[in-house]
Amino acid sequence: MLDTAHSVVDRPQRWDAAFDPDLTNEGVERLLSLPPFNRMDQEAFPRRVPLRQILKNDCRIRRLTRGELVVREGDYGTSAFLVLNRSVKVVISALPAEILGRRMHERKNWWDALSQLWQNPKDSEVRRKAQLARDQRVGAVAGAGKQVRIFLQDVPTILNEHRTASLVAGDIFGEIAALSRMPRTSTVFAEHDGTELLEIRWQGLRDLMRFDGALREHIERNYRERTLTAHLREMPIFQFLTDDQLQEVIAQTQFATYGEYEWSGDYKRMAQSGALSPEKEPVVAQEGDYPNGVVLVRAGFARLSQRYGSGHRTINYLGAGREYGLREIAHNWRNKERPVTLQHTLRVIGYAHLIIIPTIVMEKVVLPTVPGSEIPPDFHPDELVGHKTTTKATDAGAKLGAELMEFLTENRYFNGTATMVIEMDRCTRCDDCVRACAATHGNNPRFLRHGPISGKVMVANACMHCADPVCMIGCPTGAIHRTNVGGEVVINQATCIGCNACANNCPYEAIRMVEIRDESGAFMVDQELRPITKATKCDLCSEQLTGPACERACPHGALKRVNMNDLDSFAKWLKR
Repeated sequence: MLDTAHSVVDRPQRWDAAFDPDLTNEGVERLLSLPPFNRMDQEAFPRRVPLRQILKNDCRIRRLTRGELVVREGDYGTSAFLVLNRSVKVVISALPAEILGRRMHERKNWWDALSQLWQNPKDSEVRRKAQLARDQRVGAVAGAGKQVRIFLQDVPTILNEHRTASLVAGDIFGEIAALSRMPRTSTVFAEHDGTELLEIRWQGLRDLMRFDGALREHIERNYRERTLTAHLREMPIFQFLTDDQLQEVIAQTQFATYGEYEWSGDYKRMAQSGALSPEKEPVVAQEGDYPNGVVLVRAGFARLSQRYGSGHRTINYLGAGREYGLREIAHNWRNKERPVTLQHTLRVIGYAHLIIIPTIVMEKVVLPTVPGSEIPPDFHPDELVGHKTTTKATDAGAKLGAELMEFLTENRYFNGTATMVIEMDRCTRCDDCVRACAATHGNNPRFLRHGPISGKVMVANACMHCADPVCMIGCPTGAIHRTNVGGEVVINQATCIGCNACANNCPYEAIRMVEIRDESGAFMVDQELRPITKATKCDLCSEQLTGPACERACPHGALKRVNMNDLDSFAKWLKR
C-alpha cells in the first residue's frame, strides 16, 4: 500500500488575526484598569476565552480628530464603541445625504431621460466631473494601512443647525446595530482632537456579554428601551396593548442570535464545495415540540420546513418582521382541551437575530387584548402533522414546487427585494433588456443576462437590493448605501475609492470593479499612474421616472424584478 502524502498545517483559530495587531500588552493593561473592564470578574471568563485575550484580539483603540466620523446613520456595522476619553457627538436630527458621502437621490425629468439617447458617451465607464464632485463639507484622508478616515469640514455649522447630544468617557454606543446587524440609527463624530474610542468587534462584544452579567444587563436594557418598544408597536398583534402591558411584555422578552454573523464568506465557500444543506442549519424550534414562545425575526432569515418522507420539505422562509409559533399558541389558548404541537421546524439560514416572547406572556397579557378577527385561525385537522397537509397561504413551497423552492433557498435568493428573474420559456435571447440597461447607464449595462437556472427560471447576475445587504459592511467611505426614498442599494461614484470591499462581500457576484475614463475617453490614473477603479452595479434605475429599464424593455414579459419576501406574487407571475 502506498502512503498518501499529507500537507500538515495548523487548524485556523478565531484569534489568528487580531482586530488591531498593534495593540500592546501595555494597552491591554490600561483597558483592564478602566470601567467597565475593571469591574469584571476575570475568573468568570473560561480559559479558552479569557477577558485579557478578548481585549487583545477583538478590540482596537481609535484616536480621532475633531469632526472625524465614527458611524453614519444608515451604515451597516459589525462593531460597538466605548468612549475612553473626551467625548463624541450624536446627531439626533438627520444630516443631509451629501454630508455623509451619499448620492443625492433625484429622479430625471422626461427631457433628461430622452436626451440620454444622444448624450451617452461612446467609450465605456466614462465619469463626468459632476459625478465625481465631492461635497466640500466632508473630507477623507488615508490613515494607517488601508484605513480611510472621513471627517466633517464644518463642525460649528453642523452643531448650530442640528440637534446633538454628547457621549462621554464610559458610554457605549453602536452595540444594538452591531449585535443585530441593523442599520445605524444615528451619525456620531468626534467632538475634540485626541478623542479615544475602543472599538469592539461583534465577536468580542458577544463574549463579553456572555460572561459578564452586568454588561449583558446594561446592553439588553438599552435594547429594550431604545429599540424593542418601537419594534413591537409596529406589529399588529401588539397594537392593542396599553403602555403598561407592553412594558410587561418587554420585561420578559428574550433575545437570541443564531448562525454565522459573517455568513456571506461562509456561503461562498460552502457553495463552491457543495456543502450547503438544511441539516447544517441551526435549529431554533423543532416540529412536534411544545410551542414555548412566539419567535419574531428581527434581522436575517430562517427556513420553515416540514417532515416529508425521510427528510424535510421547505414550506417558506421568514425574513425581518415575520413570526413563528403564533398560530399554534393562539390555537392552544382557545382550545385547551385540544392542544397542538409546533407544525413546522424553524432553521436559521446564514444569520438571524430573534426576539422570543414566552408562551405564558402571550396567553396572559397579549392574546386577551386582541380582537378575535385579528387572531390567527385554529388549525383544521387536515393541516396538522401526521395528516395530509393542505395547500395553505403559508405554503409557498407547494405553489412554486419543491425543486424551485430549494433552488431559491440554497442560493440565498430570498435575500433579494428586487431579484431579476427571467422565465426561459418566454425569453428569446433578444437582449433588449441589456440594451435598455446600457442606454440608461451611459452605454454600460449593469447586469449580465446569465445566471443559475432551475427548470424554466433563471436568476440573472444583477444586484438584488438585498434585505440584508452585506455588501455595505466595511465600506470605509459609505459610498455604497441605501437611498432614503426607495431603499435601493446604490454607489456614490464621488466617494467610492475602489477598495473592492463591497465586491468581495457580495455573495451573488453582482458588483464589478471597473477602470474609469474621463470625458475625453482617456483612462483616469493616480499620481503613480495606477488606474482609478470604481465599483459598479445595478441601481434599479432609481433616477428614472419609469422604473427598471430592463423589465420595461422586455417585449415578451419574460423578465421580472421580484421581491422574494412575497413568494405568492412570484408564484402568480409564473402561472399567469
